Amino acid sequence: MGRWLKRQISEDEKKRVLEVHGRKCFINNHEIGEDENLQFDHIKAFAQGGESEVDNIAPVCETHNKQKGQLPLYDFRVKLMMNEFFEKGDTLTLQDELQYLKEKKKIEEFGLPVHIVSQNEEEVEIEVKNKVSKFPLNKCKTTGWSYFYATLPVEVLNSDDDKDNEVGLQPRYLIFDKVFNLFRHFQSHPVLQPSICRFHKNKVLVFDGQHKIAGLLWDGRKSFELKIYLDCDPDLLNKTNIDAHDKFAQTRFYSSIMVAKLGSQFGKEFEEFKNLEDDQTKTEASFVKFLREKDKLTKGDVNKRFRSFLYNSVLDDDENKISRLINKGNRGSAERPLTMDMLEKSLFINFLYREPVEHEMTSASYLREEEIKNMIQFCNILDEEALHAWSSEDQTNSRQLKLNRMFRSKSIMSWAEILKGAICATLDMHDDDDRVKPFYRKLSDTDFDKIRKIIRRLVDYKLWDSPDKSEIDRVLADNKSAVKDFFRAHGLTTGYLMGAPE
Repeated sequence: MGRWLKRQISEDEKKRVLEVHGRKCFINNHEIGEDENLQFDHIKAFAQGGESEVDNIAPVCETHNKQKGQLPLYDFRVKLMMNEFFEKGDTLTLQDELQYLKEKKKIEEFGLPVHIVSQNEEEVEIEVKNKVSKFPLNKCKTTGWSYFYATLPVEVLNSDDDKDNEVGLQPRYLIFDKVFNLFRHFQSHPVLQPSICRFHKNKVLVFDGQHKIAGLLWDGRKSFELKIYLDCDPDLLNKTNIDAHDKFAQTRFYSSIMVAKLGSQFGKEFEEFKNLEDDQTKTEASFVKFLREKDKLTKGDVNKRFRSFLYNSVLDDDENKISRLINKGNRGSAERPLTMDMLEKSLFINFLYREPVEHEMTSASYLREEEIKNMIQFCNILDEEALHAWSSEDQTNSRQLKLNRMFRSKSIMSWAEILKGAICATLDMHDDDDRVKPFYRKLSDTDFDKIRKIIRRLVDYKLWDSPDKSEIDRVLADNKSAVKDFFRAHGLTTGYLMGAPE
């Protein structure tokens, strides 16, 4: 049946295709009506292993044939399924994809237990799906950890996610474009490196190379090349994995994911430290010193973890109303305009004290929990006075134009400093120690009423309501210094936020 399809296929060939597929669209198997325009196209592209024969042709409705563009039918069908999967959220991991594929009956099972039958210095014998296999063991020259290479079925794989109060080693969420591009790439290219896992509680948990496996799964792959650690230190492995993506040449983390990973790890160690029964005074500063000595971390590394822990404490709280608007990526979107980088350089740097304090944790002077609670209430006032009206669907109405201006990155970074000055002055915080820790204290309902009035003045600033393509739109695309100068020259000052006329 070696018909090259650079020409129009014949009526006889169309009949053969319909005998195989019926009058159903290959994309989603819906019936194509007799009055509809029936079209035919390649299932798989020649460059990706598809033969240029009638066997590689399928019927497709006119709508889907237009929507798919230059994609072959098979790739477009998978892309639509991926779209459906990624609509579930923006914090999806390999485990979520495995669960989705199981529900769609594309795989039978995942995460099944694996048992070590025997192990010595030379080899390990494992039981997988009632089949026993032996693998040579290797030792890491740096750590002495044992590991082996194996090709294992999807049924025993799972993602190394945070679970059961344990910090997982999976450092990133799945990215649609990366998964789809790898799915297409692996149709015609080999896999050069195995995915990396650890053996933990009779489970094979993937923590590096999940995008590789995710892409292969969409093409129907049922077994995967793996490097599996048997006796590793999860804390060191976690740090190594984070450093690989944060400091070295591998794909960078999204800022919010880095915060989540570092903050979770820090929080776990923080709780362990607080519960140590020793004679050491328990303060944040003493914990940071303890962590630096224990894990051989630099001051910069510890500070990054500590601040990530604080950010998590504010944003992961169920009461925080702005969390729904935070994008897991490094750039805002119509649905989620706020990013971790933006918040860190605006609200957090101005209102959250980001250095470890010397106050004993059981003393009345230790007010970190009060600070976190105050930050959440502050965020909620911003939501109630402004962000509650955010619309991802209509970005052109006047209210949305105003919010777009307020919450552009350079804008929020600039007015956050002015807002801090107004809040500190209104709440009589005049010395340096007060001003550097504005929310590290008990604040009353009356205090928050005053803060709300200041924020309301910010929201009412007249230039937010300028016509589209006004001078403010040009300035907000400039650097932070230019934006701050513009605000002050046009009346957005500490005095104005405190009630002075513009």
